[in-house]
Amino acid sequence: MNAFEWYNPTKLVFGADKVGQLGELIEPYGKRILLVYGGGSIKKTGLYDDVMFQLREIGATVHELSGVEPNPRLSTVNRGIDICRTEDIEFILAVGGGSVLDASKAIAAGAVYNGDVWDFTIRKAVIQDALPLGTVLTLAATGSEMNGNAVITNWETKQKRGLGSKLVYPRFSILDPKLTYTVPRDQTVNGIVDIMSHVFEQYFTLTTDIPLQERLAESVLLTVIENGEKALEDGTDYDARANLLLAGTYALNGTLPNGVTTDWATHGIEHEVSAVYDIAHGAGLAILFPNWMKYVYKERVSKFVQYAVRIWQIDPAGKSDDEIALAGIEATRAYFTRIGAPATLGEVGIGDEHLERMAEEATRFGPIGSFKLLSQDDVLSILKASL
Repeated sequence: MNAFEWYNPTKLVFGADKVGQLGELIEPYGKRILLVYGGGSIKKTGLYDDVMFQLREIGATVHELSGVEPNPRLSTVNRGIDICRTEDIEFILAVGGGSVLDASKAIAAGAVYNGDVWDFTIRKAVIQDALPLGTVLTLAATGSEMNGNAVITNWETKQKRGLGSKLVYPRFSILDPKLTYTVPRDQTVNGIVDIMSHVFEQYFTLTTDIPLQERLAESVLLTVIENGEKALEDGTDYDARANLLLAGTYALNGTLPNGVTTDWATHGIEHEVSAVYDIAHGAGLAILFPNWMKYVYKERVSKFVQYAVRIWQIDPAGKSDDEIALAGIEATRAYFTRIGAPATLGEVGIGDEHLERMAEEATRFGPIGSFKLLSQDDVLSILKASL
């Protein structure tokens, strides 16, 4: 196990009807609020009205940034930054899924930076300050509600890059499972894949003697597999939605990677795919991850054997380690297919036109990953296998 330090400053407020605490949670930070949300579903569900009632109760002045895209764009982030500077915003409230939260984090950092917020994504600058922000989560997926990471897309250059800092951790996040009842089936599927993929990036490691971290990761995976299908069968199953929502938080709130060298190569590859084609992140991960697994599993076959037996209950009797590992990978693909996730790039309208460009961009700063260090040629091979 590696040495580590860990601190998570986000206050998690979990449970039914917790939006009623929003006013008291925001009030210490100021009353000039930027409300950030997506395509307007929060207005259809009534959540917008509930949020505005809470903000009126504390006498807040509210400015709005709506229309945040599923892959939040730099242009939208810049609009939010302009509002913050012009209106002297004191606090940012993100209401929505991971894309809304990611855009809000970038806005929080960019609003107090004398330069281009894109600088943070290309390692030209480091976040030194940020406006405080809070979240009301409506989708189980990214874990952005309890971490300091964000990913935004420069649509003009077709680049998707991440930024991160302790300074953009939400001060609080409200998670009400009932707010996820109206999530469309395809978004629920993408969220399931996204959560599982976050765990994969931390579970498949060359770090040894980490039984606690392994069991924690496996428990998140098993919870998602079981409750994901229940939520798809009945979108208003409170317990299934609650378990899925909390699993999404624990998958990426910093618990799982303590003492572990993590990978993140597949996320890096997917970012390039969705930067060019603007597909849903979860859909891209569903396509890529089993192919990454097949490409790298021989680096540590025993980890994939453990995964196959513990997660998918593959019977090892009479099988070689390779056969067990590959059966676990096939079970992963079968689960993704069963819940309705795509299996090939062709299914989402992607051909081979830009594979070389995507492989080059994924390795722009050098080889990626740690389970197996992937060069540009390696990335290209995984993309070709995903066609």
